[in-house]
Amino acid sequence: MNLRQLRYISEIAKRGLNISAVASALHTSQPGISKQIKLLEAELGAEIFVRSSNRLSGITPLGQKILGMAQNVIAEISNIKAASGDLKQETSGPLVIATTHTQARYVLPEIMKRFTLRYPKVQLTLRHGDPSRISELLLSGEADIGVTTETAQRLRELLVLPCRRFQRVVIVPRGHELLTKKRLTLKLLAEYPLVTYEPAFTGRRQMVRAFEREGLKPELVLSAIDADVIKSCVEHGLGIAVLSDVTYDKNADSGLCAIPAGHLFEPSITSIVIHRHRYLRRYAYDFVEMCAPPWSRANVQRASALPRSR
Repeated sequence: MNLRQLRYISEIAKRGLNISAVASALHTSQPGISKQIKLLEAELGAEIFVRSSNRLSGITPLGQKILGMAQNVIAEISNIKAASGDLKQETSGPLVIATTHTQARYVLPEIMKRFTLRYPKVQLTLRHGDPSRISELLLSGEADIGVTTETAQRLRELLVLPCRRFQRVVIVPRGHELLTKKRLTLKLLAEYPLVTYEPAFTGRRQMVRAFEREGLKPELVLSAIDADVIKSCVEHGLGIAVLSDVTYDKNADSGLCAIPAGHLFEPSITSIVIHRHRYLRRYAYDFVEMCAPPWSRANVQRASALPRSR
């Protein structure tokens, strides 16, 4: 058994049992990967993958356990390398942030500017996705830090650190009749078509729950993953929208108005998400603290060490 074999089976599971995709990603040959897998299975005396017509079609129950352990070994090797690199180069290296469009567009630019001024040699990369994709990137090690309003699942491996709170507003076209109302109610809003986020996003789920608690079912006419797209649709008369107040800029959004709706909907809470068992470079901790000053390196490590309640 060797590290190369463990990397192969981990990549095969990650890439949907597609050995061709693994060979391309790892710059090797399919026959070489297949040979190494068979050697590993022979050494273990057990099959890791289910085969059908000489193709991998599944993972055996024992294989699932072996894969979990293999991924832990690979993660620890990466941690050792990262720790060594941290001692040698404290101010340079890569940092991958997985985030939603809203965070990348409205929350992170000022933080990234301050970070790059402090660490000009760090290669900062943004990866966009919905909460589910952000979790996947963190779990696989393809991202170091997640910035989102919510992870798709509350997984034990992921540590969620509350960062900033934003209130909800109702976005309407300038001159809309809702601007003449003294106080918004959910019953009143339910009379208008709504443009909203796709189901994977927290904002949509919170909004729908608020209506459901009142026995209301609003008409959702269009879904998108991008707050700018949602605002554009509102401006063109497709409906109204419920968004975080951080997405509205009265100067840039001159054709729109925002009506406070904090009394109707839960606030939007931006969180920092990291993998509990992956090593973070010193500058990564600094990025976290720039996003949320209370989360110093010591506080993050203390929170990461606490057992997670079920």
